[in-house]
Amino acid sequence: MRFVLFEIFRHMKKSIYLLLVSSILLVGCQRNEVIRTHGLAYLEKREKLIVVNKSNKNDAIKSLGQPATKGMTDDNLWIYIERTKTRGKLLKLGRSYLKKNNVLVLEFDKFGILRNKEFYNKDKMRKVAFAQAITVNEIKKENFIYSFLSSIRHKMIQKRK
Repeated sequence: MRFVLFEIFRHMKKSIYLLLVSSILLVGCQRNEVIRTHGLAYLEKREKLIVVNKSNKNDAIKSLGQPATKGMTDDNLWIYIERTKTRGKLLKLGRSYLKKNNVLVLEFDKFGILRNKEFYNKDKMRKVAFAQAITVNEIKKENFIYSFLSSIRHKMIQKRK
């Protein structure tokens, strides 16, 4: 009789563990994707409303709103940003990843007419070419180890005096 009760209890214990683990996994899963957007939503669709050499600053404000940032030296360079992050699936262990990273750069002339429009998405940003040249530092040519050992030698000489 004891053996039968022990087997039933052990089987129930396994079922409880299985139920507990499955409920934890299912609670973490969501049917709808959680999306966090920073900046202007649907920038790719809205940028098509603005036409080069036809639209002006007022049209841009009406369609897109105020820019996220303006040029540092030139007030005629406007930048709009859309950044969307979402949670990864179970294989990515719930870490968030970048779903959209869109940037729209508008350049106006001195009369406020749109002269240039550039749209960058996540794929286009990866293809930005960087210079391969290496800048030589003329001020300090020795490496870290040489400077470290020189400072220790200098401190040892100072303690002797």
